[in-house]
Amino acid sequence: MWSLTQIPIVQAPMAGSQGPKLCIAVCEAGGLGSIPCAMLTADVLRAQIGEIRAGTGAPFNVNFFAHTPPTADPARDAAWLERLSGYYAEFGIDTAEAAKGPGRAPFDEAMCAVVEETRPPVVSFHFGLPSPDLLARVKATGAQVWSSATTVEEARWLDARGVDAVIAQGREAGGHRGMFLTDDIDAQPGLMALLPQVVDAVRVPVIAAGGIADGRGVAAALMMGASAAQIGTAYLLSPQASTSAVHRAALKAGRDDTTRLTNLFTGRPARGHLNRYLREQGPMNAAAPAFPLATGAITPLRAAAEKQGSGEFSPLWSGEAAPLASEGDAGAFTRRVWNQTRTVVGAVAKQTSA
Repeated sequence: MWSLTQIPIVQAPMAGSQGPKLCIAVCEAGGLGSIPCAMLTADVLRAQIGEIRAGTGAPFNVNFFAHTPPTADPARDAAWLERLSGYYAEFGIDTAEAAKGPGRAPFDEAMCAVVEETRPPVVSFHFGLPSPDLLARVKATGAQVWSSATTVEEARWLDARGVDAVIAQGREAGGHRGMFLTDDIDAQPGLMALLPQVVDAVRVPVIAAGGIADGRGVAAALMMGASAAQIGTAYLLSPQASTSAVHRAALKAGRDDTTRLTNLFTGRPARGHLNRYLREQGPMNAAAPAFPLATGAITPLRAAAEKQGSGEFSPLWSGEAAPLASEGDAGAFTRRVWNQTRTVVGAVAKQTSA
């Protein structure tokens, strides 16, 4: 499996905070770079893959969502917009300006055609897997297929459907939970508990994700049986990331206790830094529209607040290890983390042999 890369570090795909530049930097450093595709059109994805191939000859990962689009519920959407109407009035915005459409789309025929055309080495999914016919077409390209699991049951489900690797996503991870067999966020364990159980439960390699931000975390994951470690939040302050100014400020000010799981921004649980919106409306609120329809109502409020330099209505996605994030070059950071990993593993080996 890891003949794909020089080092077993995967850069997590982070929609809204990165493009090809971050992916290329990690690939050139010997890790596996990724690009998030759920917010892209097929034409933009094709162009981004072209940019990556122009910037590196190394393998890379393209990541898609595999959720089932929700049934329209105009009454629920209207009630939610009414709930937020006070914020609209505060910013002088008409609620008619709420964005339309889901904002994020699942893997479909158009995206599958791009995968068949461009043949990326790794295709990963969040929220399960696409339909069997689309999955078979992806596999026919020769790509490795990975997907995220937040429980042992989800990992077994993925293994039974022929994935080439399972990404064990611990509760600490930033961004959206990859959960798809349950909506109970309290059932999701942290990575330290989840990882060894998933390693024991499946036949395929396991990639550890959640709260890993330096060589100590990577070494721990490898020693618990992971074949690789996925790092996300720690890259968000790098110059290659497209993280907004308000998001960068939140990451720099963040502590181990300043993130929460929230469904306010998209309708599904995702970990991000606390702000006014989370404090006043959540963090979890059963009235929020189903994923990904909650995005429309918050979009104009976010834009208005960010124009004033405020992140109080922005999705400030972050894992629990944000204080360990690096502001340096993403490639140099990747190499440094791997050097730290080898030092830690070597020290442990020396201690156990003494």
